[in-house]
Amino acid sequence: MQPSNIRNFAIIAHIDHGKSTLADRIMEQTATVSQRERQDQLLDDLAVERAHGVTVKSRTVRNFYQADDGQEYEYNLIDTPGHVDFTYEVSKSLAASDGAILLVDATQGVQAQTVANLRLARENQLVVIPVINKIDTAAADVDRTTQQIRALGGDLATATIYRISAKTGLGVHAVMEAIRTTIPAPSGRATAPLKALVFDSQYDAFKGIIAAVRVVDGQLTAQEPLRLMAHNQALTAKEIGVLAPNRTATARLGVGEVGYVITGFKDPHALRVGDTLTSATTPTATALPGYQPAQSVVYAGFYPQGDHYRDLQLAVEKLALNDSSFHYRAETSDALGPGFRCGFLGIFHLQIIRERLHDEYGLDVLTTAPNVTYRVHVARETDPVVVDNPIKFPDFSQIEWVEEPLAQATITTTSDTLSAVMKLAEQHQGTLEDMANQGDLIVLTYQLPFSEIAYDFFNTLKSVSHGYATLTTELAGYAPADVVKIEVHVNYARVDALSFVVHRQDVARVTQALVHQLKTVIPRKLYPMPVQAVGEGKAVARVDVPPLRKNAAVNGEQRSTSKKQALLRRQSKNKRQASHSEIELPQAVFNAVLDLER
Repeated sequence: MQPSNIRNFAIIAHIDHGKSTLADRIMEQTATVSQRERQDQLLDDLAVERAHGVTVKSRTVRNFYQADDGQEYEYNLIDTPGHVDFTYEVSKSLAASDGAILLVDATQGVQAQTVANLRLARENQLVVIPVINKIDTAAADVDRTTQQIRALGGDLATATIYRISAKTGLGVHAVMEAIRTTIPAPSGRATAPLKALVFDSQYDAFKGIIAAVRVVDGQLTAQEPLRLMAHNQALTAKEIGVLAPNRTATARLGVGEVGYVITGFKDPHALRVGDTLTSATTPTATALPGYQPAQSVVYAGFYPQGDHYRDLQLAVEKLALNDSSFHYRAETSDALGPGFRCGFLGIFHLQIIRERLHDEYGLDVLTTAPNVTYRVHVARETDPVVVDNPIKFPDFSQIEWVEEPLAQATITTTSDTLSAVMKLAEQHQGTLEDMANQGDLIVLTYQLPFSEIAYDFFNTLKSVSHGYATLTTELAGYAPADVVKIEVHVNYARVDALSFVVHRQDVARVTQALVHQLKTVIPRKLYPMPVQAVGEGKAVARVDVPPLRKNAAVNGEQRSTSKKQALLRRQSKNKRQASHSEIELPQAVFNAVLDLER
C-alpha cells in the first residue's frame, strides 16, 4: 500500500462512551471480519475486559476501506483504553498514530478522561476529529455536548463535529470519510534506513516476544537481521505481519504501516516498549524519542497460595511483558514466604492484574495491602531512604521526618454534587487549588496525598456524585507527612505482610476497625489468640480471637489456684512458640486490610 493511502489513528474517549462499539462498526463497514466472526467488543479479547466492560489492553487492527473517491485506503486502528488507570496504554497508542477520533457520549457529555486523553493527543501533535455518540438515545443532549466540545478550544472550536450512533451504525460512514480527508498520511521516506517504533509487545508461549511496530522510515522484511537501539540487542525477524485483527504474515512492512515482529526472545527483559527497531547492516543514525516509562503509583505484594512460586514467577514475567505499566521485583515475607512486590497505576489496575492471573494462568494469589512510596529521612544519613514496602520502613527511633507523594487531582463534577465532592476531598486531606467552569461542569483541582486516594477514593467519588464525577491524577512531588507504621501481631507473632503505613491522626480509628475485622476472619484455634495492632512499639488496638472450645486450664475442675496458673503458663508458652511456624492466613485476612477506610 502506498503511504499516501495509509491512515493511522486511535479512538480516545472516556470509559463507557462507546469506543469499542465504534471499533466494531469500523471493522464491519470495512469487511475486516466476516458475518460469522462478528461479536460485540471484538477487540476486547481478555476475559477481564468483557467482565468489566472496559478496554484494558490496547489492540491494533488493519482495515481496508473503499472510499467514496474510488480508491482503497489502509486504516490502521490502534485501540485505546478509557479508564484513568490505563492512561499509559493510551499514550503508547497515540505515539504510533497520526490522528485521533475524540468520542463523546451525548448522554454524559465531556468528562475528565475525555479532556485528559485530548491533552495527550495534542501533546503528540495529532489531528483530532470530534464525534458525538449515542445521539439516538432518549437521554441524549446533543446541543449541550456540542457546546462542551467547542469549549475545549483549539481546532475543536471550529471543527466539524460528527454525530453518530455506534450501536446502529448511523453516521459512521461520514466518520470513515473524515478519517481519509482529515488525518494526514505518514510522512516517512521509503529509501531511508529502517526506523520503526516498538509501541507494544505481548508474550506467546511458543513464539516468544511479539513486538507491535509502526514503520517510520524504510521497510521491514522477514528474516532480516535487526537491532534494538536502546540496548544494542541483535535479533532476526522470525516472522512479520499485520493484525487483521488476528496475526497474518506478510513479506514486508512499508512506510507508515503497523504490524508485528516475532522476535523469538524468551527473556521477558530483552525488549523494552518505546525502543527503536532498525537494520543491523544499515542502521539509522538516530533513534526515535520514544516516551517515558510508566510510573507506579500503588504497590502491593503478591504471594502464591501453596507451592506455586515458580508458576507465579512465570506468570508475572509474562504479564509484565504484555503490560509494560506493570512492574515487579522478588521479595520474601517471614509469614508468607517468597513472593513479589508489584507496582500498579491504580487500584483498578491491581484488580485487573489479579483477575488476569486467575483467568489466564489459573493462579490465586495472596495480596497484601496497597501502599505508596515514601521518602524516609533517617539519622546520620544524607540521602532519604525510598520505601515502597511497609516491611522495610525504618524503626521509628531512627526517623527524623517522612515525605509522602502528593497527587495533583483534577475532579470534574456537576454543580448538584459539588458540595459532596468537596466534602469528600477535605476528608482525605485535600487542599483546593483551583475551581473553574467547563460548560455545565465544574473542574476542581486538589492537592491530595497519594495514600489517601490509593484505596477507595475513586469508588467513593463515584458514589457521592451518583456516577457523574471523574478523576485524573498526576504526581506533584513530595511533602512532609506525619505517618506511622502499623504492624499486626497474631498470637504475639508479627505478620509482616499485614504491615501498613497510616497518618498519625487516623491511627486509633483505623487500627480499631482493623482488629475487629480480623477477629472474624482469622481461623480460630483451640485456644484464644490475641490480635494486636502495634505502632511505634506500643499496642494501640487489641482483640482476642475466640477459641473453638474452652481453655483446658479452666474447664470447671476443682484445682488449686497455683496449679491452674502453672498449667496456663506452660500452655501459653508452648502455643506461642508454635505459633511462629503455624501462621497460615487466608486472603480474607488481607482483604480486611484492603477494605479499611483510610
